[in-house]
Amino acid sequence: MCMTDRLTREQLEFTQLSPFATKSEQTKGRIRLEEPCNLRTDFQRDRDRILHCKAFRRLAHKTQVFISPEGDHYRTRLTHTLEVAQIARTISRALSLNEDLTEAIALGHDLGHTPFGHTGEHVLQELTNGKFSHNKQSLRVVEMLENSGQGLNLTFEVRDGILNHPTSGSPCTLEGKVVQLADKIAYINHDIDDAIRGKVLSPDELPKACLNVLGYTSGARLSGIIQDIVHESDGKNCIMMSDKVREAFYDMREFLFKHVYVGSVAKEQEGKAQRVIKEIYHYYIEELKNLPDGYRRRLNMGDSKEQVVCDYIAGMTDRYAINAYRDLFFPKSWHIY
Repeated sequence: MCMTDRLTREQLEFTQLSPFATKSEQTKGRIRLEEPCNLRTDFQRDRDRILHCKAFRRLAHKTQVFISPEGDHYRTRLTHTLEVAQIARTISRALSLNEDLTEAIALGHDLGHTPFGHTGEHVLQELTNGKFSHNKQSLRVVEMLENSGQGLNLTFEVRDGILNHPTSGSPCTLEGKVVQLADKIAYINHDIDDAIRGKVLSPDELPKACLNVLGYTSGARLSGIIQDIVHESDGKNCIMMSDKVREAFYDMREFLFKHVYVGSVAKEQEGKAQRVIKEIYHYYIEELKNLPDGYRRRLNMGDSKEQVVCDYIAGMTDRYAINAYRDLFFPKSWHIY
């Protein structure tokens, strides 16, 4: 038997992975039945589908925290996603979990995120009375919107991990729980880096009590937190931090919410971004006939107009949203042909 075929890989998972790992052969399956791939496991196949989809490519031009920053080294939603995937894979490999499942969840977790980061998400939440959330939208992308409305037909375990990656979620696999933590580890560390680069914070302002536990550099923090999780979770059917690290970790997260995520100069363009989203939303709610064909078809399939307009806006990149706003509301030069 070829050592690279799917059946061999599936059997190797039972001998090489932790008893708590999710095995590809035991997946709860896809919404629509498919012939399996000869070479790749189902989770490898899901990873590849996400990597090649249009929503993944658009993440390169969506805000992480800093709206329209001057500089090439600030994180975008795509670089955040890649950092989450790297951290999650490291933890999963060390714990002998299913790295392919972990990576698929990590790469797909933010596919439904709005332009302008959480600013855009909060506007759509407000406009829909709390019905919109980026994790539910990410699931909608992979189930309904990608692939010309056919979705990516991913396995249950990947879809569950995408839906449940926020703090309030409860992933059904350890691999999903790894991504849930890796998401926070990534943004806490890279947002400190970006805030210092953007002079929103100085290194001296970071809470010393947290740094004494987590580390004084980004590399030290990443290494220390990951090693703590691996040490505390090894041989257990759970993913956890030690009490000391968890307390410092969430204290640092709270510090960032207070000094970076809310009311800092990093958010000075937030009001303009909110206006862009709100006015585009209200325009298309009244002018559904001007939506692209694919979105109008969703109306004929029974989706509400609020949902379809959210689908369209959430799929926009920052620059697409700005250009759409300009096209809709700025006067154009008039001339005779």
